Amino acid sequence: MLDLLILRTLLVDSLHGLAIAERIHRLSDEVLLVQQGSLYPALHRLQARGWIRAEWGTADSGRRAKFYSLTRTGSKRLEREQANWERLSEAITLVLRRA
Repeated sequence: MLDLLILRTLLVDSLHGLAIAERIHRLSDEVLLVQQGSLYPALHRLQARGWIRAEWGTADSGRRAKFYSLTRTGSKRLEREQANWERLSEAITLVLRRA
């Protein structure tokens, strides 16, 4: 699920790690909190798979940071992952309502 959230977050624009975590937190109405210990391994994994790329830049704070962006392969993967998630969540909802 974290991979899906990261890919979806990067669909809009490139962000550094802390900004990704903050955006997920904000967009989830402050329910989801992504810890650095989960975020950075996920970013490295997604980069190794070719779904995101990283470039050094300067954050708003003036510090150097890696900015991550979605690749074309990542966009295609996002479409598949989002469709899978929607199908799974609908199935879970059916079970919860019928059980």
